[in-house]
Amino acid sequence: MLRVWGEFGTLLLGTIYNARMSREKDAVTKFFKDADIEVNGTRPWDIVVHDDRLYKRLLRAGSVGLGEAYMEKWWDSERVDLLFEKLLRVQKKRVLTLQLILLSIKARIFNRQTRFQARQVVDIHYDLSNELYMSFLDPYNQYTCGYFENTDDLNEAQIQKLDLICRKLQLKSTDTVLDIGCGWGGFAKYAAEHYGCKVVGITISDEQLAYATKYVAGFPVEIRKQDYRDLAGEQFDKIVIVGMIEHVGYKNYRKIMEIVSSCLKDDGLFLLHTIGGNETYFAAEPWLDKYIFPNGMVPSIQQLGKSFEKLFVMEDWHNFGPYYYKTLMAWDKNFQKNWPSLKDKFSETFFRMFRYYFNSCAGMFKSRRTELWQIVLSKGADDTIYKSVR
Repeated sequence: MLRVWGEFGTLLLGTIYNARMSREKDAVTKFFKDADIEVNGTRPWDIVVHDDRLYKRLLRAGSVGLGEAYMEKWWDSERVDLLFEKLLRVQKKRVLTLQLILLSIKARIFNRQTRFQARQVVDIHYDLSNELYMSFLDPYNQYTCGYFENTDDLNEAQIQKLDLICRKLQLKSTDTVLDIGCGWGGFAKYAAEHYGCKVVGITISDEQLAYATKYVAGFPVEIRKQDYRDLAGEQFDKIVIVGMIEHVGYKNYRKIMEIVSSCLKDDGLFLLHTIGGNETYFAAEPWLDKYIFPNGMVPSIQQLGKSFEKLFVMEDWHNFGPYYYKTLMAWDKNFQKNWPSLKDKFSETFFRMFRYYFNSCAGMFKSRRTELWQIVLSKGADDTIYKSVR
């Protein structure tokens, strides 16, 4: 009798489990169908499920579960970029998962970008390996959006972006320029090489410091290991922040603007190149926060406007967000091409993580959920009309 009841119990649990799995699968399948994505379909953006545990994982862990499941080969898609574009065009607003709610609460209570915490993104991401980044970047090592005006070539687009910045800053040979978050020294070298100005670049990454110091040798460029909060006393004709303020955090936006203002000469210009959000949030997408850019966030127009109020005059605001889609897809292509030279240093899980990062972010820009802004600011020292450059 006990054996019969035991078999019946096992059968009952199995029935309940299968029914639950069926409900979970139906819910997730509908979620994808609403975005014109078919589960196990044949179109490039359809999702192919290799492990049925995916459905439960998505319902419980949201975007973190989706990203981790891809890293673990639970699902695939020929075009992850298009899959994300379709998902985000259907979802007009961010889905408030538990992970996102907790991140947002944490960001509202704590300053997630203190000096100590600013090191986390360096340790987890930027100091991984210079060889890794050189495998997909252009010769000027630009880890930001290229300017694909009349070109489809990444290298040319990045040169156009660099020259666009220089022209917007009205650079001349007598200028001294401060590059906050100088990366691998690409802008500093380009500005010194083509405009003859002197450049000081600062970074808190040891890997970037070592690479950039050698990269700019022979040019009037100084690369320092320095936190932006330690800038004091020096004056510059021009200042740039290119792809770094995404790591500053909204609680520190006013502080960095005050520092820039104190370092900029009265008749100088400041250019901010940043990813921008169409809505105001206080934390990044949870999977990106966990695996790629810990403690990062994308500023909104409201947040940036408030940060430089009474400090600067806004001279120009240029949006070319769709070019970031092309940039990310070019990085992904280069990364795949050069992976054989990296595979002894990094795992296949890492390979899938980085490809997921490139393609999911590409989908965000293609869907116009995020933008890319170049903002030119001045102190309004005279009544000269700034002539916008495109």
